[in-house]
Amino acid sequence: MPDSPHLGLSRRERQIMDVIYTQGSATVREVMDSMPDPPGYSAVRAMLRILEEKGHLEHRQEGPRYVYQPVVPREEARESALKRLLGTFFDGSAERAVAALLDLSSADLGQEELDRLAAMIEVARKEGR
Repeated sequence: MPDSPHLGLSRRERQIMDVIYTQGSATVREVMDSMPDPPGYSAVRAMLRILEEKGHLEHRQEGPRYVYQPVVPREEARESALKRLLGTFFDGSAERAVAALLDLSSADLGQEELDRLAAMIEVARKEGR
């Protein structure tokens, strides 16, 4: 399994992985129902098989259907994606990423959310991070 869960995947494969990470697990039909402009059933099934061969997915059988789930837990994939995002767009700077997020969502953040963020920063300071 690659360090970066979506590294080297096609656009459609990333879409499929996004659906499965969002839902936790999914059948071919559930993947298709959640994809924008999905290809046909056989194409989605083939992409799921390829993702399984690449080590990104595994399946279990429930009656006549296969239910696919990610091999890498969501938290681990999230951390890997964040590291890649920081490196690609923010020169590895968490400060720049947080500043960009705050800039994007400043109008949407309520006082409670700002207080929670301030508390997280204070904990990070105390822990010497």
